Amino acid sequence: MHSSNPSLGSSSGRTLGLSLALVSAFAFGGSGTAAKPLIEAGLSPLHVVWLRVTGAAVFLLPLAYRHRAAVLRRPGLLLGFGLLAVAGVQACYFASISRIPVGVALLIEYLGPPLLIGYVKFVQRKPISRGAAIGAGVAVTGLACVVEVWNGLSFDALGVLFALGAACCQVGYFVMADAAGQGDRPVDPLAVSAYGLLIGSVVLTVATRPWQADWSLLGGDVVMNGHTLPALIPAAWMILVATVLAYLTGVIAVRHLSPPVAGVVANLEAIVATVTAWVLLGEHLGLPQMTGGLLVLAGAFAAQSSKPAAVGEPVVVSGSAGVGASAGSDGSSTSAGSGGGGDQRPTAGSDRAVEHAVSGRPSRTSRGD
Repeated sequence: MHSSNPSLGSSSGRTLGLSLALVSAFAFGGSGTAAKPLIEAGLSPLHVVWLRVTGAAVFLLPLAYRHRAAVLRRPGLLLGFGLLAVAGVQACYFASISRIPVGVALLIEYLGPPLLIGYVKFVQRKPISRGAAIGAGVAVTGLACVVEVWNGLSFDALGVLFALGAACCQVGYFVMADAAGQGDRPVDPLAVSAYGLLIGSVVLTVATRPWQADWSLLGGDVVMNGHTLPALIPAAWMILVATVLAYLTGVIAVRHLSPPVAGVVANLEAIVATVTAWVLLGEHLGLPQMTGGLLVLAGAFAAQSSKPAAVGEPVVVSGSAGVGASAGSDGSSTSAGSGGGGDQRPTAGSDRAVEHAVSGRPSRTSRGD
């Protein structure tokens, strides 16, 4: 797909991206609720993760075959996405909860958005809007209330290290989902998701040794909040909704939003997880958790509604769309992708939108949708 789509960087493109990011957050948020009855029935957490990722990878095999050219186009990126965004996040998170409380591990993992903003600001040297930074801070504060981090905090250096690893892998998810559409060889987001899950499945197979699990449990029943239902129902939900739908919509959303904005919106996953656990598992919310939920919502809204960070002095570039671009000292347009210092390319007469997203990422003149 060609990056000249005018919706990218426009109001409609941003609305679509936000909608998909919300769908992704809601889909991801139901994974724990679906997984818990399977774990209580006798499957280990790691085997449930393997089932989730491998089931999704098998479901997306037709997509992987259709986009097989992507393997030759960007093999390193697909490998990195599978290792970090799929296997890394899952393995680090479950390793951390074996040593520290689940709530603490969840909070540390969701330090991903502030870490992402720091990566974009200090490593990529791109401008960050004040709204995105404030929104990330408010969202993390809300998460502290949601998980009631002050209850049962026990410091374990290795457990905290694993949780930080999950947060860093989460940063990799957004950065690589965005990078897949950059450059002269963009990769379709469907291919990124399909091959990422396929590679993650292979890695988790080696790590979890699924042949040791008692998979006959899937043919029986499980209990959810006192109600008995076939085990295949939560398993199917976990695979098709909480993984397939979640990854597909999440990767596409990053193409329309900046990674920091998509990362902050993803914090809604914790709210969805808490609410679904309340409704389906009978795990009730307290006042701190409801307050925290409102803070997360406020932080996500502040980030997604903030104006893009300005790079240089704005000027109006001639063209049918009447788009504004950032001007260098010589009056030429400055590419945000040059790290703020550099490449200056004249764009007068262009009818393409020059995007300055919250992360200050480059114009999408060569990326896929």
